[in-house]
Amino acid sequence: MKFLLRSLYVAAVLTLALIATIGVAATGAYYYVAPSLPSVESLKEVQLQVPLRVYTRDGRLMAEYGEQRRIPLKIDRVPVSIVNAFLAAEDDRFYDHPGVDYQGLVRASISLALTGQRTQGGGTITMQVARNFFLTREKTISRKVREIFLALRIERELSKQEILELYLNKIFLGQRAYGIGAAAEVYFGKTVDQLSLAEAATIAGLPKAPSRDNPVFSAERALSRRAYVLRRMLETGHIDGPAYQAASAEPMESELHGPTVEVDAPYVGEMVRLDMLSRYGAEAYTAGFIVTTTIDSRLQKAAVAALRKGLLEYDRRHGYRGPVTRIDWPQDEQGIDTLLGGLRPSPNLALGIVTAVDEGGATVFMRSGESVVLDLSAMSWARPHIHEDLRGPVPESVGEVLAAGDVIELVQLADGAWQLGQTPAAQGAIVALDPIDGAVAALSGGFDFRASKYNRVTQAQRQPGSSFKPFIYSAALENGFTTATVVNDAPVVFEDDSLEDTWRPENYSQRFYGPTRLREALVRSRNLVSIRVLRTMGVGPAIQHIERFGIPSSAMPRDLSLALGSITLAPIDIADAYATFANGGYRVAAYYVQSVRNIQGDLIEEADPLIACAVCEDEAVAEMLRKRESQTREDNDPEINFVEIEYADPAVSRQNAYLVADMMRDVIKRGTGRRATKLGRSDLSGKTGTTNDRRDAWFSGFNADLVATVWVGFDQERSLGAREEGSRTALPIWIDFMAEALRDTPTSLVPKPPGLVTVRISPDTGFLARSDDGSAIFETFRIDQVPEPTEDAAPSPYEDPEETEPLF
Repeated sequence: MKFLLRSLYVAAVLTLALIATIGVAATGAYYYVAPSLPSVESLKEVQLQVPLRVYTRDGRLMAEYGEQRRIPLKIDRVPVSIVNAFLAAEDDRFYDHPGVDYQGLVRASISLALTGQRTQGGGTITMQVARNFFLTREKTISRKVREIFLALRIERELSKQEILELYLNKIFLGQRAYGIGAAAEVYFGKTVDQLSLAEAATIAGLPKAPSRDNPVFSAERALSRRAYVLRRMLETGHIDGPAYQAASAEPMESELHGPTVEVDAPYVGEMVRLDMLSRYGAEAYTAGFIVTTTIDSRLQKAAVAALRKGLLEYDRRHGYRGPVTRIDWPQDEQGIDTLLGGLRPSPNLALGIVTAVDEGGATVFMRSGESVVLDLSAMSWARPHIHEDLRGPVPESVGEVLAAGDVIELVQLADGAWQLGQTPAAQGAIVALDPIDGAVAALSGGFDFRASKYNRVTQAQRQPGSSFKPFIYSAALENGFTTATVVNDAPVVFEDDSLEDTWRPENYSQRFYGPTRLREALVRSRNLVSIRVLRTMGVGPAIQHIERFGIPSSAMPRDLSLALGSITLAPIDIADAYATFANGGYRVAAYYVQSVRNIQGDLIEEADPLIACAVCEDEAVAEMLRKRESQTREDNDPEINFVEIEYADPAVSRQNAYLVADMMRDVIKRGTGRRATKLGRSDLSGKTGTTNDRRDAWFSGFNADLVATVWVGFDQERSLGAREEGSRTALPIWIDFMAEALRDTPTSLVPKPPGLVTVRISPDTGFLARSDDGSAIFETFRIDQVPEPTEDAAPSPYEDPEETEPLF
């Protein structure tokens, strides 16, 4: 008995000594590692690497940039099923332990004693947070000790919900996905609230080995991990038997998904990326910046669709260049899938392989897995392409166009039928902006961004041709000309000692029309009239005037070729300059970033454009606006930062802008832009442009609400082909875009300014018409430029015979 008591006493003493020793050791270890442990405050301040996101002005995602894909979520937005899946898989006692699961540590210690190997057993979610934010993943005792103490500190200062939120947003889940929000998007193309139980369990099974266990890398391993998570959820009571059975039976289906981009605007996204990178460096990709652009999602969709449709239609007019590639035929199904899987279809087109050709048509096995038959009508356009000006004969049988083994492109029509297609060889650009402040509403810099990131809206420096003439005519109106001034449309020859030959400019029609009023010359795009006008007023005064539109003088040639648009400009430069005509004469600058916010949503940058206000020159209107601004201040919360409107300065007089825009309305009503009359609107102005050898085709046009410019050409300059001028090649794209952009909008014209008067004139002389002149027409003039009454034999003030003069 005494021995037993003594033994118990000794055991008790040894136990107490062991506890004391452990306590002292723990205390010593704590004080040893405590100085190197980060504070929990620093944990709260840790900046998660969140990608740059770019949105339209109506809140739709356009682009995302960053190495780590992460969608931070507040814990109250995370579905319970996902939380339960992670707790069951990683830490079922999360709400019971103080950051360290001592039971788990005992198991890990026993395993170490029995096997002599260090393992990760005993870890908790809190310990994973400590390790993921501050520590390495090395498997050492010292790291484990620091992890334990840091976990205990985290539990003392953060709530369980705060810890879960950090964990679920930080953890790496494979395929560049960090956090559950990104994982749901990457593997299933969904938001977290759309995940099924099986999908939630799949994601919860990834932390152990995210690179190997994810369903994209190995569906088999992912299925095994999902089964484990579902079994643990059943064992811990988070799901019942029927839910377990249903989720277990769900097939493992996953593929890589990109960010859920809602608007096709990659060229704008790239512009924003480069801009943010230049200002913020590498932080642009990790700081979670939210950039809102000026892009309107509806108009952007219309612009992209119109440009692609127009380029496809142009391409068809110039014949079929043959299949994408040819393969030996026949092939087994696996070979077909491998080949098609390695090819990337162009936008609006699908890929397929011709498997058989007979009198009934060509059977095509498509990448989607379906087979379609193309008859002769589906390829009637496919005359052999020889060059841009020459095609072969119309095909009389399918076999003349296609053969088995051809890999081809197809386009689906609105009625669902398929036709032979091909990726356009030519390129194009379209940009639209608000003339009131220069905000870019839509922009597409090419047919396919993935094939070519070259942004032709901003980077392509091309000659605008006749679409530059409105600036010449605007300068003329400031230098003694009127809309009715008569100029002789007759041959003229210029000599230049630096050239081997003389310059003999011609009209597009290669005809001459004699005395022509200025309005009519712009409507019909008469080259020789434009040259004579520029020669009369002088190149220098013209350049000084055109500079006011934002076109630098250094870019303008100082010779008469300027009258024909020999300057090189990007499409956005033309659209920006045309905005001055559309807004009543004010210079605004194109911009595309509306605001930049940080990850917390705080505003750090906001656009502050100058506003064009044609009616603000009227004192009564200006006073009304001042009162409205004052009232806005009083009505708004005093903490709201009220931004005063800054008005743009006039570039040209309101009278000048109105007269040029009015002449360009006639271009659409009855001139080179008359195809646009199909829109049924009376408020449209515009001008076509075609350069030498038809290397460039342009159309720029506007009403008071929207300016749009379209360019079509080859990146490596060459002719677009016979009859491919601005009115045929670029204008249909502009029409398709404006049909949608202005749908259901009222007529919008800049108000006619004071100082103008409309009178009857003789269409032949440009002078005031006699009261009995039955051919008289109406014309608008500045009050101080109304012409004199007509005379019986009044000569044209600018009529002259063919002459030879120096070019410079």
